[in-house]
Amino acid sequence: MTSWQLQEAKNKLSELIERAISEGPQIITRHGVKIAVVMPFAKYKKLTAPPQRLGDFFLASPLRHSELNLERNPSTSLRDLEL
Repeated sequence: MTSWQLQEAKNKLSELIERAISEGPQIITRHGVKIAVVMPFAKYKKLTAPPQRLGDFFLASPLRHSELNLERNPSTSLRDLEL
């Protein structure tokens, strides 16, 4: 990641944004201390998105309305396993 001093970031904001888009996150420092990061909005959105729940994953499945029968056949016996 590239670091920019705050004053330089102010003076070259357009370049800073273009480099964030093409090269990835850019760090802004003030008096040598990291204070901010400029990154593409799509990456920010991905970082801040709430975690997907398992139920949401299955609800979004393209197989949801495929009429796939996943019920166990009751006539099939279970086999014993030795552990």
